[in-house]
Amino acid sequence: MPSHPPLVLVVGPTAVGKTAVAVRLAQLLNGEIISADSRLFYRGMDIGTAKPTPREQQQVPHHLVDIVDPDETLSLAVFQQRTRQVIADVQGRARLPVLVGGTGQYVRAVTEGWKPPEVKPDPQLRAELEKLSAQRGAAWLHARLEALDPQAAAAIDARNERRTVRALEVILTSGRKFSEQRTRGESLYHVITVGLIRPRAELYARIDARIESMFAAGLLDEVRGLMRRGYGAELPAMSAIGYRECVQVVRGEITVEQAKAEMCRATRIYVRRQANWFKASDPNIRWFNAGEPQVELAIAAFIREALHDYSLPPPPTN
Repeated sequence: MPSHPPLVLVVGPTAVGKTAVAVRLAQLLNGEIISADSRLFYRGMDIGTAKPTPREQQQVPHHLVDIVDPDETLSLAVFQQRTRQVIADVQGRARLPVLVGGTGQYVRAVTEGWKPPEVKPDPQLRAELEKLSAQRGAAWLHARLEALDPQAAAAIDARNERRTVRALEVILTSGRKFSEQRTRGESLYHVITVGLIRPRAELYARIDARIESMFAAGLLDEVRGLMRRGYGAELPAMSAIGYRECVQVVRGEITVEQAKAEMCRATRIYVRRQANWFKASDPNIRWFNAGEPQVELAIAAFIREALHDYSLPPPPTN
């Protein structure tokens, strides 16, 4: 028996179909789903994040979905700790944990045993950095990070003020690059990584269709409701693709059609960023075309073979 317990990881670009495939895989393999998509953490942000539907969440247990309010933060270190506990709980029930990821750094933190920088928060310095961001913009602050630590800047979205501030805080406090202080430890798991792909044109068409369906499902009303409850555009959660554009629509700054176009453009950029985390050439990832008929059966067979030393339940007969 291998020394590390099994963990199935499902990765792939946004809109490729990870949720549907993961739900079916969990059913086939007696598994439970753990979300590593940072957008799914937030309560009340359902449509714009393409959150698993209530029916999907009833079909298979889902974890780390709807765990904080939009004005709360969930640091990478806290996510790592909570995920490890959930994985242990799932394994304790003799079920297979299936980690489904869209956010590369959250996935890697769990599967590669990242150790975050051991630099305590400096409230005064953090306040100064946040003040600079408010005065000059998040892009300006991110540019300062890029000048000091290009590798860290490349891994942090320029719109994510909270992570940019933290990286600068670590650098200015310690005098060392942020990217040099995040070390990789030993993985706690025997990870089997499944990657989902589609032809680029097909993926882009799915992105466009998803954005249209979000507006048809009431995305603007969702954003209006969040704003009425006091969740302003300055919150990191509200800077996510879809939400920031809809805030501009609600304020009368852009039209719905302009918002859709910007969401399409930003999502395509996001897809390219995701590809930097999980590369097609990575020998540790087994890639499957998500559009192939009965792809879940082929993936389940691959996982069973990869985990043949573990006692997994047989596939259902129906």
